[in-house]
Amino acid sequence: MAEITLAPPSPRVKAGDAGLVGAARGGLGNLVGAGVAGAAGVGVTWLAARGLGPAAAGSFFAATSAFVLVSSIARLGTSTALVYWPARLRAQGRPELIAQCLRIGLFPVAVLATVLAATLWFGAPHWFPRSLTIFLPIAALAESMLAATRGYRMMRPTVILDKIVKPGTQLLGIGLLAGLALLIGAHTPPDVWTVAWALPYVPVFVCAGILIWRKTTATPAHEPGLGSAFWRFTAPRALASGAQTALQRVDVLLVASLAGLVPAAAYAVAGRFIVVGQLANGAISQAVQPRLAELLSLGDRAGANRLYQMATAWLVLISWPLHLLVLLYADFYLSVFGPSYLSAVSAVRVLAVAMLIATGCGMVDIVLSMAGRTTWNLMNVVLALVVMVSIDLYAIPRLGAFGAAIGLAAAVVTNNLLPLAQLGFSLRLHPFGPPTRYAMALALLSFGAVPWLTRPISAAAGPLVGLTVYAIGLRLLYSRLELALVVEGMSRRWRSGAR
Repeated sequence: MAEITLAPPSPRVKAGDAGLVGAARGGLGNLVGAGVAGAAGVGVTWLAARGLGPAAAGSFFAATSAFVLVSSIARLGTSTALVYWPARLRAQGRPELIAQCLRIGLFPVAVLATVLAATLWFGAPHWFPRSLTIFLPIAALAESMLAATRGYRMMRPTVILDKIVKPGTQLLGIGLLAGLALLIGAHTPPDVWTVAWALPYVPVFVCAGILIWRKTTATPAHEPGLGSAFWRFTAPRALASGAQTALQRVDVLLVASLAGLVPAAAYAVAGRFIVVGQLANGAISQAVQPRLAELLSLGDRAGANRLYQMATAWLVLISWPLHLLVLLYADFYLSVFGPSYLSAVSAVRVLAVAMLIATGCGMVDIVLSMAGRTTWNLMNVVLALVVMVSIDLYAIPRLGAFGAAIGLAAAVVTNNLLPLAQLGFSLRLHPFGPPTRYAMALALLSFGAVPWLTRPISAAAGPLVGLTVYAIGLRLLYSRLELALVVEGMSRRWRSGAR
């Protein structure tokens, strides 16, 4: 195949910003996919909340949360390692070792996922359907192989497969079940809904496997010490990844166990906006992650710090409007899912404040991992998980969903401020550059102050006026936010697509 030479950077962008432009280009594609995935995820939640009723919806949310948690444990941290190692080997001029690296990482994932699926088949709780265990090895391997494609700087497979195909087909399957229930009264049990939700992992697994196989058909090299080096890096991340997913999912299971399925459904609906915000974080992180690994492996801390600050500014510009509006309009947000969920207004507001703090710190855990501090990352996540579970065990029986929200908020703050301090003191890296500060100020003005001041006059006018102020602010702060990098990233994506 003839080699395609990309056009040089635009004169508006400095030559040294090529890496940032590449990150912006990958991040933009991921953000489009994240938007689709976020909309589909909200759609699935809405359909389940409306179509199943609070008790059955609680069972559905608990089962899918347990599935995500177990599949994350089965991945053994390879979602980070299979980005870090291919990127590192490519930066060091040793790409022939990537095939060995993939074998080292993927085989244990397949074994552990199969063992965990068999364990759940025989010992799952009553609300976890056995049929769901069939998809556990498929889901774990699919996510790990997609991570490996990002290690090759291939962002498109993640966008298409993970953020469009999977959530889109999940929404389609759940929508068909909800439509049958609405049109002909054919109510299906939650078990069928969970299988419809898990089935889209199959095409993702097949397509990701084909992509990895095509990348590794060349004759690979072998290095005896690579396996031990791989797992020294990955082992702490494996535990941290499981703990990180537990932070996001185990609280739903605790609410279901300690307060019942109906409060669990209310809590799951209350926290749905968090998943949408995390998709934006993941979209930017996945684009930036391999470049961070390359810069830090070459000792370029200044370049890594600038990339971290720019990524944080982009994340704030995208996620803070959502979290601020949810904070101010929590009652309206919950009413969309049904009047039975309005009891969770306080939980929504606590979670919104926590997410403002978390996204303001940027992808702090990713930066710590790409700097090789996976043990630190593990300790941080475990501490945050202990904080959350301790608060949940005390607060959920007394406060229900609101108690779980307090526990998660405390854990989120711990898991972001602690690594933020570690990065600042040990590596002199921080996210609070001028673009980040301008992004925070603009978001607070547009979607915090403006809607709050105009709400007594008209609740609907606040977001519209805020959006207008936001658009004007983006234009006035165009150079200070370095949006030329984003524009150049879009331009390159269009040019490469045309070629």
